[in-house]
Amino acid sequence: MFNLSGQKSIKGQDVWLVIVSLFLGIGLLLVPSGYSDAGDSQNSIRTVATILEVDNSLVKIIGPVAEGAQQLVIGITRGPFEGEILESTNILIGKKELDKFFKPGDRAFVVLDLIPDQSQIAYANIIDHYRTDKTIFLVLVFFISLILVSGWIGLKAIVSFVFTGIIIVKVLLPAFLWGMHPIVIAFGVVTILTAVIIFLVGGLSSKGFVAFLGSFAGVLTTMLLALLFTHWFQLNGATSPFLESLTYSGFGHLDLVNMFIAGIFIASSGAVMDLAMDIAAAMYEIREKHPCISRGELFRSGLTVGRHAVGTMTTTLLLAYSGGYMGMLLTFIARGIPMENVLNMVYVSSELVHTFVGSFGLVLVAPFTAMAGSLVMVPFAPQEEEISTPVTTQTADLIP
Repeated sequence: MFNLSGQKSIKGQDVWLVIVSLFLGIGLLLVPSGYSDAGDSQNSIRTVATILEVDNSLVKIIGPVAEGAQQLVIGITRGPFEGEILESTNILIGKKELDKFFKPGDRAFVVLDLIPDQSQIAYANIIDHYRTDKTIFLVLVFFISLILVSGWIGLKAIVSFVFTGIIIVKVLLPAFLWGMHPIVIAFGVVTILTAVIIFLVGGLSSKGFVAFLGSFAGVLTTMLLALLFTHWFQLNGATSPFLESLTYSGFGHLDLVNMFIAGIFIASSGAVMDLAMDIAAAMYEIREKHPCISRGELFRSGLTVGRHAVGTMTTTLLLAYSGGYMGMLLTFIARGIPMENVLNMVYVSSELVHTFVGSFGLVLVAPFTAMAGSLVMVPFAPQEEEISTPVTTQTADLIP
């Protein structure tokens, strides 16, 4: 199955991997999760409308926020009621993270509530600005750029990207809601995704196999460290937005602590795979250029590559995580809260554990991958002796 001899993986195998991944992804999309249509109603239709007129006479501006209501005239631009002109109200509660403010010409995502026989519109509920087309455009530009830069590997990366998204939405999140153990299901999903992503990008070769072993060891280490430090820091796991409110909405069985732990190694798994693949690819090229390299030399070479990569990757994780809680840090700084108070807040402690545990697991990927590469890519001693025996005989025959 795996090409461990050091030769490059056959492209046909890559094609089959892409095809299988696509079929699995499509199959998962067709399987109902039980939650995808939970919010749908038979007497409602999702559609798009253009804002034709806006009356802001009931809007009161208070500093940077607005309160009151916008009276809107909208025109339906899609669906069975296309062309209908309706009036609607946009309520403003004074919270910028929840409010949406419209002006003439904007496109809005609208839910139409219908009368029982569905022949007429009872009410038009303005949800938010319509962004689906912009999202599709952004994703397409990203995919096209990836293909232009990376070619066939870029196409495989797109397949792995889409497959990962499908697994998260159709398997991981519904499993959490069903009450399955978050750590067990998350570790299983991450292991499967690691295998799919690495073997799609790296191929069924020694390079891909080594990267998978290093990634698996790194994710496992991160999971164990997350278990240890989450309980040691006495974190409750309720620091994620919307998560606690979900427990009051019929999902009281959710295990917030273990979901927090699962989130730590899920978030760091991408960086772990990245580093493991970098080290495995470098060791593979070294082995290709120097077939006679010893296991110890290859291990040290892989470790050297890992040391340089870890230095930047840990900072990458810090910057990635810090962007998510920048508002919280700004609030603490603006209010002049003492640092000791900040460090003992559950929100800050949760983010610190999230950042440092993820980074610590990343650090250990380098020796794990280097060790796996030295064992997999370099033949064992009996094979080396068999190769060296005829050379010794030929040399002895040349001696007069």
